Amino acid sequence: MGKLTLIIFFLGITSTGFCQLKSTPFEAIDSLQQIQKKNVIVFIHTDWCQFCQRMKSTTFNNHEIIDKLNSDFYFIDLNAEEKRDISFNNQIFKYRPSGNNVGINELAVQLGTINKQIAYPVLCVLNANSEIILQYNSYLNEADFKLFLEIAKE
Repeated sequence: MGKLTLIIFFLGITSTGFCQLKSTPFEAIDSLQQIQKKNVIVFIHTDWCQFCQRMKSTTFNNHEIIDKLNSDFYFIDLNAEEKRDISFNNQIFKYRPSGNNVGINELAVQLGTINKQIAYPVLCVLNANSEIILQYNSYLNEADFKLFLEIAKE
């Protein structure tokens, strides 16, 4: 009886406690697409954006959303103010300062600009050829994000 309880306990921990969203670096996308073609969801955010932080703490902590993102998509978490160079799609994207301790990475501009402006958070969906097929710039709660995933998968 003790072994059965222990097994059930560990199964409970692994199914709920270790459900974690896998974030893929841009540099790995080309190789991964050669293994298995999937759409890519890029979550573009900043540290100071309250709606971005809310999505991280609520929407991206939903176990159903985590499972769907991990199984059906490649997920990339991109801080728009990332200072390191990012290699993606045979290009190098650099951080461009725009003032004292302020700036934006060129890749965030390329993927996150909608109607000539960028407003956070931005969700950008790329197909297996790294082409933008969908962009959305607003907070999404769990229910709305599930609908977004249905559209993004098509």
